[in-house]
Amino acid sequence: MCGILGGINIENERLLKALPLLKHRGPDEKGVFFFKNIGLLHTRLCIQDIKSGHQPFKYEDLVLIYNGEIYNHLELRVKYNLVCKTKSDAETLIMLYHKLGFEVLHELDGMFAFAIYDMRTRTISLARDRAGKKPVYYYCRDGKFAFGSELNALRHLDSFEIDYKNIYQYLRYSCTAGSTPYKDICELEAGTWASIDINSLELRLERWWSIFDFYQKQESVKFNDALLELNNLLNKSVSSRLFSSDLEVGAFLSGGIDSGIITAIASNHISKLKTFTIGFEGMYDESELAEIVSRRYDTEHIQIGITFGDLSNDIEQILSNYGEPFGDSSAIPSFLISREAKKYISVVLNGDGADELFAGYRRYVPFAHFDLFKTGNTTRTLAGVIASFLPFPRNKQSKYNYIYRLLELAGKVPLMSYLSSTVDTFEGYENMLNNDSHPFDVMKTFIEEINNSGLSGLQKIMCIDFQFLLPNDLLVKMDIATMANSLEGRSPFLSKEILEYAPLLDDSYKIRGLNTKFILRELAKKYLPKVITSQPKRGFEVPLKKWIETDLRELVFDYLSGNTLSQEFVNKNFIMNLLENRASVAPEKRAKMLWYMMALEIWYRKCYLK
Repeated sequence: MCGILGGINIENERLLKALPLLKHRGPDEKGVFFFKNIGLLHTRLCIQDIKSGHQPFKYEDLVLIYNGEIYNHLELRVKYNLVCKTKSDAETLIMLYHKLGFEVLHELDGMFAFAIYDMRTRTISLARDRAGKKPVYYYCRDGKFAFGSELNALRHLDSFEIDYKNIYQYLRYSCTAGSTPYKDICELEAGTWASIDINSLELRLERWWSIFDFYQKQESVKFNDALLELNNLLNKSVSSRLFSSDLEVGAFLSGGIDSGIITAIASNHISKLKTFTIGFEGMYDESELAEIVSRRYDTEHIQIGITFGDLSNDIEQILSNYGEPFGDSSAIPSFLISREAKKYISVVLNGDGADELFAGYRRYVPFAHFDLFKTGNTTRTLAGVIASFLPFPRNKQSKYNYIYRLLELAGKVPLMSYLSSTVDTFEGYENMLNNDSHPFDVMKTFIEEINNSGLSGLQKIMCIDFQFLLPNDLLVKMDIATMANSLEGRSPFLSKEILEYAPLLDDSYKIRGLNTKFILRELAKKYLPKVITSQPKRGFEVPLKKWIETDLRELVFDYLSGNTLSQEFVNKNFIMNLLENRASVAPEKRAKMLWYMMALEIWYRKCYLK
């Protein structure tokens, strides 16, 4: 894995000064290319073709800098009769781009963000993989264009004001799409390419891949045939991610079926696979379940037990690594397990993407039956009225919660149905947020397009989650957590073939009654014991409520009392009542609100003001 940085009309010294901020992404080598007003810079983590995979990579009139892995690059060499001098996938990529242009993107199975300088067309082109595994940010203003793998490096090339619209979106919707907390800096969206003319700085953007297109191609496949095909595709994907590395590969292992299946398949390919599990006290500890899988497949298992004292000094650094406000508290265990894994390996497999592709979230269950309310606005309105008189469910795993959510969501317009199911940080306390003059236009437009598409209720929410939640929360979380520790994370569920097969499957293969991820649970029976396959979905949770009330209390007060950035978005008295535990808010929700605001303040102090 690597870090990329570059630009047009950016002083060479500025680029060179910012490059060390990407060293963690590529501690083994660095390379630079300067030509007239062009700069391309690269830091490299040596994983594949260690001796000759140096970058920037030059071929004919092209220069490439690239972050990622192309797992099928050797097959593509054969398919297109490429004669290469190295074993590097970078050479395969640049030669295929020379032959096919942007059409090469449709051939690639992998994760990538790359930039190519084309001397023939006088352009710099950027591209990002289908799911958004690898990030790239850019800005174009004042006669300058620049791009990079991380915000912490890119923002040091110039001065930027705060984008208050983005901050509001972060607090209201928990994650943002396309924008960043810096005015003028944008994120290249997943499945998108960009090309900029070096002379005019005219920027062209185009989406080259969308999961939405595949949901519209649903096929009639027998369940057993689908199960067999999924097993074949997953075995192929795991194999390619194991053997496209010159270094040892391990796996993250929780108590769930996603990482369990990956571990099982990987263990069938290599012996003594190294597996890693992190555990917190009580209900947050799945280490016993992970140990069951480890014993079955005889893995070399590394168990990481965490108490707050182990990380009290790390929280500020972990959150500031993101270069933007990042409120997903599972960033903490993600970083800690990555740090421990790096002591043993440089490449790790994970189960990312399975929930978004095969309906693993409990909140998907009501949407699977959402179409019961297609009969008209009157029925939807009545459902919403009924929900308003019902008590709020205390147990998210209960059947009552399913019924309540189904009625509640049916009574809302599509945008609010999605947000109510996904975003709960300030849900029910929106009046404590200062006037929203910045609606979430990007998400609103996309949701309205999806709503008119003819897809089922389940397909709609899964499509939206894949477009927004997966790349802007889950994947960026793991990218930063792993790369901050110079560790490469690989996600077999996000292979090209699985990404384009999962949307074709019938809804009943994903949600069956009140059961989530049905086809994966059936597949898991082939590899895992019943105690694992029957477990409900659990996130990478931390004991946030306990932290906020005890060990983190002083840190939270330090960041949120006095004059803060949060007060520009959240009622000041409400913040103080939360701090002093006087607000009428459930303890878990209170902890989440305080955590999200503290993450904002950490970004403001540690990143923006630096």
